[in-house]
Parts: sequence; structure tokens; C-alpha cells
Amino acid sequence: MKINHLLLERRQEVVKTWFDLILETYPADTATFLKTQNNRFHNPVGHTIFEGIEGLFEELLQGMQPDRVAACLDNIIRIRALQEPTPSRAIGFIFLLKKVIRESLAHDIRKHHLFEELITIESSIDDLAALSFDIFMKCREKLYELKAKEARNLTIRLLQREKREEEKGREKNSTAGLRERRTL
Repeated sequence: MKINHLLLERRQEVVKTWFDLILETYPADTATFLKTQNNRFHNPVGHTIFEGIEGLFEELLQGMQPDRVAACLDNIIRIRALQEPTPSRAIGFIFLLKKVIRESLAHDIRKHHLFEELITIESSIDDLAALSFDIFMKCREKLYELKAKEARNLTIRLLQREKREEEKGREKNSTAGLRERRTL
């Protein structure tokens, strides 16, 4: 018996449990909303995460096509890069899959001596984590670039406003000087 076959049989259970564990990383109110609101338009974050982990799980079982894996991870990591302050918290959801697999297949792994296959699956999950970190760093770099650009634009606008105020002040002073000369 292969571990992939067992995971395929329990696909829905594993993905749902993984999703529930991911939601536990959010504050209680947020987790409740993300879990109970199924409409993709009312809950785009929950929908994106669920859809992404479904795709990741499929790829894990089917050999992990790099472009498909990156697309699934990218959608989730973009959200978590904005929400989480540290890389470990942002990509930690990947490692929760190991826990889910171990717990849901514990009996079968022991019974059928699937330890080597478990190590192979877990190694692939580690690869997902490494790729997640790369994607996280790219997202954060982009975020910092946008913040720096916005700060630069704000500074430019403030300097332009100050320059206009200075010019208005000079115009007032020169107009006032002309009036004084006319009265003399």
C-alpha cells in the first residue's frame, strides 16, 4: 500500500483539516469568519487559501510541477506576506500539512511500514516551504519598494507644496513692497 494512495482516499479530510489548522493561526474572530463564510466574493482570503492548499495537495501527490506549485503558493503567500510580520509565521502553514498527514495516517503508516514514503512526502513538503520562503521574500521586497516609492512621492509633493508657498510669500512681499513705494 502506498502513502499516496492513502492520501488520495482521504484527500478531502486532509485538506479540510489542514485548512482548519491554518485558520487557527488567525485571531478567533477572523478564523470564525474565514471558516463559516463560503462565498468567494464575501471571503476572498478564505477562498484563496482553501483553493491554494487544494492545489498544493494535488501537486504534492502528483509530482509537483514547479509552475503550478508556484502559482498555488503565490496566491497564499501574497496574502500572508501582508498579514504576518515574520517569514516563519507567513510560511508556517506549510509545515502544518506534515502534522495533518502524520495524524490522519498514523495507524496505516505503522501497519504498512510506510516510514520511508512518509519521509519522501515530508521532504517534498520541506521543498514547498523553501519555495514559499522565496516567494515571501519577493512579495516583501515588492511591498518595501512600493512603500519607498510612496514615501518618495509624498516627500516630492511636500517639497513642491513648500516651494509654492514660498513663491506665494515672495509674491506677497514684492507686491507689498510696491505698495509701500507708491505710498511714499
